Amino acid sequence: MTAQASGALNGAAAGSFALIGAGPMGLAMAKVLKEQGIPFQGFELHSDVGGLWDIDAPHSTMYESAHLISSKKMTQFDDFPMREEVAEYPSHREMRRYFRDFARHYDLYQDYAFNCEVLSCEPLGDSGAGWRLTWRDGEGQEQSQVFAGVLIANGTLAEPNMPSFKGQFDGDMIHAAQYRDPRQFADKRVLIVGAGNSGCDIAVDAIHHGVSCDISMRRGYYFVPKYVFGKPADTMGGAIRLPMWLKRRVDGMILKWFVGEPQKYGFPKPDYALYESHPVVNSLILFHAGHGDLKVRPDIDHIDGKTVYFTDGAKAEYDMILTATGYLLHYPFIDQELLNWQGAAPHLYLNCMHPSRDDLFVLGMVEASGLGWQGRHEQAEMVARYINGLQEGNAGAARLKQEKSAGFERATGGMNYLKLARMAYYVDKATYRKAVTGWIRALTGGRK
Repeated sequence: MTAQASGALNGAAAGSFALIGAGPMGLAMAKVLKEQGIPFQGFELHSDVGGLWDIDAPHSTMYESAHLISSKKMTQFDDFPMREEVAEYPSHREMRRYFRDFARHYDLYQDYAFNCEVLSCEPLGDSGAGWRLTWRDGEGQEQSQVFAGVLIANGTLAEPNMPSFKGQFDGDMIHAAQYRDPRQFADKRVLIVGAGNSGCDIAVDAIHHGVSCDISMRRGYYFVPKYVFGKPADTMGGAIRLPMWLKRRVDGMILKWFVGEPQKYGFPKPDYALYESHPVVNSLILFHAGHGDLKVRPDIDHIDGKTVYFTDGAKAEYDMILTATGYLLHYPFIDQELLNWQGAAPHLYLNCMHPSRDDLFVLGMVEASGLGWQGRHEQAEMVARYINGLQEGNAGAARLKQEKSAGFERATGGMNYLKLARMAYYVDKATYRKAVTGWIRALTGGRK
């Protein structure tokens, strides 16, 4: 199966929904829409499916050494498991193959127009009046069409969050989004800014391929090994749901057994409780820090030429600074006010449903430790069943409409997540999945 010719539509009429994006979330939504008999037209900027997992896609943030930080068992769709021969922590190339296989298996290629850049989404009135979507096809021609509604699934990790520093750096400065190959570090003294999962992954590459590597951290992190007792760490436990205070105590004890305190390796002590920010799933960064291959630095104070001055008074020379400082939510084709934007993210019921519109949904704007693609598939199913339920006069859909319009809080489960842009759409996995699956039951005639 090959990607559809650029700009070619599948005959969608005004009663169809426009689905933007053919990454994992877009594909999950497309699959469920087909299963629920909801007409739609998909739009994808790249020439194939996979989103950021396709390193050749225009907005991909993949790099050659990238692998999943969660195990395949805990990440895959339940009804489409990964191949037996795929490693427990697959590479980005295996993930790209997985999503292409998924699209072929569910016959989704025919539902997408590829090489299409969506330029604008404009409502024609209040909810239900329709939306005008304008896009540029692969030949550079602008086209537009009216749709019943819009489903946005263009991803959350495409717009780099580039920090600014006092002073001028005379070496190479790039964001992690621009990093592809460890040969970029050849003959360079490297400073990585930011110690999230990507930052620590890339630091290991720099250690092996650069002259030297330091890492600058604003705060401490909890480090989780990929394997515990010989099994992927994220497959341990889960049979019994523990209250958070007890889960923190148990998991914290396990981390001390297998990792020890972060300070032992030269990292700062976290100033927040376990799970109030995402942990770093990486054993190699600790290995190299423990062997003296990596020097941990505090935040940057200012830069002068190739000299970086840190807040502790120390300074060092570098040829390259790579900022692994995350990404910002970015929906450039729609007005922020239409998304009920508050702070660093749209404020949507269960992170996907607009409080007053029933023809606009944002898919995949959800993050939680262990949520996996199945948790996102459930989100897609809830949305599709809600769309159908409204059309059919379903009692569950009426209750959901009332609840989302009455005011709501994010499904944090009482967690006090750090007040950071990357945590603005973080949820508690158990709380979130319980709510979503409850609504799926209600929308299919069961009890929430």
